[in-house]
Amino acid sequence: MPSVSLTAPAGESSADRIGPHAVLAYQGDTAEAVRQRIRLQGLSGWDLVCVIDDEERLLGTLTAAELLAQPDAAMLDRAAASNGLRVHSGIDQERMASIALRHGVAAMPVVDEAGRLVGVVGPITLMDILRREHVEDLHRLAGITRETAQALQAIEEPPLRRARHRLPWLVVGLGGSMVATFVVVRFESVLAAKPALAFFVPGLVYLADAIGTQSEAVAVRGLSLSHIGIRRLIGGELRTGILVGLVLALLAFPMVWLVFGELRLAAAVALALAGASILASVLGLMLPWLLARIGSDPAYGSGPLATIVQDVLSLLIYFACVSVIVL
Repeated sequence: MPSVSLTAPAGESSADRIGPHAVLAYQGDTAEAVRQRIRLQGLSGWDLVCVIDDEERLLGTLTAAELLAQPDAAMLDRAAASNGLRVHSGIDQERMASIALRHGVAAMPVVDEAGRLVGVVGPITLMDILRREHVEDLHRLAGITRETAQALQAIEEPPLRRARHRLPWLVVGLGGSMVATFVVVRFESVLAAKPALAFFVPGLVYLADAIGTQSEAVAVRGLSLSHIGIRRLIGGELRTGILVGLVLALLAFPMVWLVFGELRLAAAVALALAGASILASVLGLMLPWLLARIGSDPAYGSGPLATIVQDVLSLLIYFACVSVIVL
């Protein structure tokens, strides 16, 4: 497998997480020679045997079990040549941990651009990376910014620091809520002419937010770890949004018609619900993708920011449908 490279922010690359988890073997070493060296030197706490050439380029790796299974005279450079799994030193630590998990390996060798061995990231470190990234994503999904590692202990922080972590995106949400209010005000005459139209706004906004949150949850980590192209991702999410929207619209239409006895009102609500569902599905994917494209963590595309955008657009879709069908 070719080595994987993806530039990471400072302090979050694979090279920052290497440790003493490897036994070095050289081109031409036999399995018995390496086993004897391990016994004589009392080496412990290692996870991989890394076979390197004279220029310290990584030729391959062996686990402890694979080393023990080799015949005494087996040449390790040949035995390890079939294992080409490695990552470049600049790759993001989360992507490295995901690659290790996907390929079922407990430790990951790290090489530089020339293929020279930099070190090995062990299993405990890989698990710690996944745990920390998961906690950070939960914070960002809630709109909590991260300044330092103290964000991992946000529940134990003083109230002032908690507020500082949470407020930035909430202020953005406050500005967006003013926009949403302006949208409703613009249709004041419509609501005055038919007050029943206001009854459906909370449900419509909630469902759009819920659908968008589902898409965001899939997209936030999937975008950074998946190798699928953005067109295919959007196409899949669009089809999902259409199916979800149609089902919700078909369920809402008879209920609104039976309760209010107005066919046009039921049609407007159902159509708005379908449109908002489709839009929320695509938007939940597009916002994290756009942020990832400009170099920001895709997790920041969820939470208060995505919620207020979905709310405003859902209101616009609803009042547009009402204006065309009902009035």
